[in-house]
Amino acid sequence: MNDLTKIYEKLKHDIGEKRFEHSLRVAKTAEKMAVKFDVDPKKAFMSGLVHDCAKYNEESYIKKFNIDRAAYPVSSIKDSVLHAFLGAEVAKKVYNIYDEDILNAIKYHTTGRKAMSDLEKIIFIADAIEPGREFEGIENIREVAYNNLDDALLLLLDSNIVFLINKKALINPLSFEARNYLIEEKNGKIRCNS
Repeated sequence: MNDLTKIYEKLKHDIGEKRFEHSLRVAKTAEKMAVKFDVDPKKAFMSGLVHDCAKYNEESYIKKFNIDRAAYPVSSIKDSVLHAFLGAEVAKKVYNIYDEDILNAIKYHTTGRKAMSDLEKIIFIADAIEPGREFEGIENIREVAYNNLDDALLLLLDSNIVFLINKKALINPLSFEARNYLIEEKNGKIRCNS
């Protein structure tokens, strides 16, 4: 199903018009960022387009593909990041996308992880800064995003972690690992707690 028109139709059907419009904005933002940072813009567009392909349908995809939820680093079937991990499987099995770079960008677009590729960083960031998103500090993050991927990623991880702490919500350990890795890279691997 790699024909773009078919992907558009399938996505609209599966995730609804509003989420599809968000995905299209993410795809366009990612494509623009990819050009800036010398990343394949076609991969960035496709990753952004299908990044939420499993959203709202997690339980049905788990049943349909006989997937063991325990294989994913999530706390429950209701975990808000499940769709990302499951999305990589859905991208393969439903949308016939087999490119590992794209699949990893989908898989880690909500949590991040240590040693992210530039494509993974772009999708994580584009999901947060696409033109339909509004939250305190977004204009600064948008500006930083087109200058330095790592700085933008760190700002977003910090913002997400603080948001989740304030909600008394669970935080996926991959987000801490991503943040700590970026800080170690930035500080030349100097650890604060050693």
